[in-house]
Amino acid sequence: MRIVYRAQNLIDAHLVKDALEGAEVPAFISGEYLTGGVGQLPALDYVAVLVPDSSVDTAEAIVREIDHALAEARLAIRELDDDPDNLVAQPG
Repeated sequence: MRIVYRAQNLIDAHLVKDALEGAEVPAFISGEYLTGGVGQLPALDYVAVLVPDSSVDTAEAIVREIDHALAEARLAIRELDDDPDNLVAQPG
């Protein structure tokens, strides 16, 4: 098994895992159950998506697409947060 994605959070890990499995690439999330121990662990880099060695090339192409889409979504959210004219109600 090899790591093909280091997730920022558990949701991202599951998005990648689901995309891989949708392409018939077996995937496993490592560190999923460590999220409850965050207070005792480093805050980042403990959740990863792994695939069999034979599926790495296929998986890496899929992961690049998902990672790009996640980066674009995060940027769009930041832009909305910075836009004083957006109509989304802010907490507080």
